[in-house]
Amino acid sequence: MGFGRQDTAPAMELLHCVNGDRASKSNTPSVPSSPLTLIEKINQKIASGEKFFSLEFFPPRTPNGAVNLIAKFDRISVGCPLFCDVTWHPAGDPGGDKETSSMTIASAAVNYCGIDTMLHISCANTVKATVTKHLMKAKSLGIRNILALRGDPPNGEEWQALDDGLAYGTDMVRHIRQEFGDCFTVCVAGYPNGHPDCPTYEEDLQHLKEKVDAGADFIITQLFFENKTFFKFLQDCQNIGITIPIIPGIMPIQGYASLRHLVKLSRLEVPQWIVDAIEPIKDDDEAIRKYGVQLGIEMARELLAHDQVPGLHFYTLNREVATKEILTALGLWCQDPAASRPLPWKPSANKKRICEDVRPIFWASRPKSYLYRTSDWDEFPNGRWGNSSSPSFGELEDHHLFYLRSRSKKDDLLKMWGEELRNIEDVFEVFKCYISGEDNRYGVKVKSLPWNEDTVAPETALIKEKLEFLNSKGILTINSQPHVNAAPSSDPLVGWGGSGGYIYQKAYLEFFTCKEVVDALLKVLKEYPQVNYHVVNCEGSVNVTNADTFSPIAVTWGVFPGKEIAQPTVVDPISFESWKDEAFDLWQQKWGKLYPEDSPSKLVIDNICKNYYLVNLVDNDFVKGNCLWETLEKTVQLREKTLKSEPAEVIQ
Repeated sequence: MGFGRQDTAPAMELLHCVNGDRASKSNTPSVPSSPLTLIEKINQKIASGEKFFSLEFFPPRTPNGAVNLIAKFDRISVGCPLFCDVTWHPAGDPGGDKETSSMTIASAAVNYCGIDTMLHISCANTVKATVTKHLMKAKSLGIRNILALRGDPPNGEEWQALDDGLAYGTDMVRHIRQEFGDCFTVCVAGYPNGHPDCPTYEEDLQHLKEKVDAGADFIITQLFFENKTFFKFLQDCQNIGITIPIIPGIMPIQGYASLRHLVKLSRLEVPQWIVDAIEPIKDDDEAIRKYGVQLGIEMARELLAHDQVPGLHFYTLNREVATKEILTALGLWCQDPAASRPLPWKPSANKKRICEDVRPIFWASRPKSYLYRTSDWDEFPNGRWGNSSSPSFGELEDHHLFYLRSRSKKDDLLKMWGEELRNIEDVFEVFKCYISGEDNRYGVKVKSLPWNEDTVAPETALIKEKLEFLNSKGILTINSQPHVNAAPSSDPLVGWGGSGGYIYQKAYLEFFTCKEVVDALLKVLKEYPQVNYHVVNCEGSVNVTNADTFSPIAVTWGVFPGKEIAQPTVVDPISFESWKDEAFDLWQQKWGKLYPEDSPSKLVIDNICKNYYLVNLVDNDFVKGNCLWETLEKTVQLREKTLKSEPAEVIQ
């Protein structure tokens, strides 16, 4: 992710295979054309014999924690989990709109991180109307999977059956089915050791059977420490007629204190052999973590070898490293960058966007912004962008939406972008260091820019030296892609859409630069009729293009066996005008605000916003190669030759 196309991950899994014998046994996604429910995905995996995994997270306590958790979702999504779930904390307004609420975190995971997400909702000491309100809100946000729980009352209250409440998990499942039908995939919890509040293990099994009969789709178990406990539970469930999928829950041991805390909450007893192994290393966190990873691998391998275990559910405690190590050792964590990309950009997991398969390239490094600005659309482009004379992009008024907020602290940003900007050349140096990966004058690596939250995309390596040169000359690049002519769709740098296809790209470059460079560029471009250009300024008083305003240009497309040609990325002149407002605003919102008003540094940024232009270039001849570098090198030469000797040409 970052410069150019981001390193994306699938929002949804494979669709129903047309022929059963073509069912994939890999984690390679295909471009979705119709929505599958979570239980349909699970059953499809079971039918194909493909094991899967899912991950659990809990809402953070602080807004900064929410920002970090969303970044974590982006990282783990490349591993291709079938789904993630978010826990419900009754004491923390879980159904509210704060960035730390369970509802908001789950919504962000679905809509902005492209992860099929399951939301826990509990009903303890809650009236039915409140539960219904939570379910309605979840539905409106695109959440379609619910883990229905009785849960614990908030703030240590005593549990009580309310007259207008839902007393148990069974009541919750029944209520969901009565009020919402099959709108939600419903999961329920199973307890291999028996629920601690239930008098007997056998009685708890009967309550689980009641939840299943009420309409539950599948079961995730509470954590356990020995596989024999789960295997007995699995057999006991089958003996009483429970036939829905049962997914074992695993919690990697990651620390002595966290283990004790979890044991206290779950009221489980740690086997003596684990206590004996941990006790000598209880003060060595790294040793305990390594022990937990190895134990997790051994448990998981034995579980996956069982025919009745379709996959694994991991309680991550919001730490992904140990879980990723276990899944990598098992071969479940997706290792193929191209395999994790159904499209060049990350799709949303919201059902209403399931058919969306075309986007403008301008938001390649700010996909969450694009999703936010188009969230009110009733329909989304499918097959082609179309002749849209007025795409209605919502205003990005709140730059502090937590899923758009920078993960870096102000001090870190100043070290990357300059504690003091002495002149415009200092800005050039920041851009150059971002591309090159070299330390800046403060000895710090520039890992992000206002338009690119992450380090440069892998494909940028193909054009890195050219970009370094341009940025050093004041052509400040913020988006690019190299030309590609029939690269395999499995290519680790530019591949997407699964294996067996071919990828094509027109060279694209987008940058800020000064008026003198633009004047020289327009002169040079007269020699290159195959290049489309679009030049705009912040105020909108300059808007120059040689493209048809109402005809988008396809800049990425893929050819796959048995399918129509996919063209998921376009350059749309009208959308570019909406993007330019955001692009210019980021100078001030992300960079300019770091400095005191009227300071020399702030004036440097102000000058760029006032006097620079935003330019995009498309080389339409993807077969011969990329002429954009030649064009811009000539532009730099012309500018350096004539800047002092000739008056600047006025853009009309």
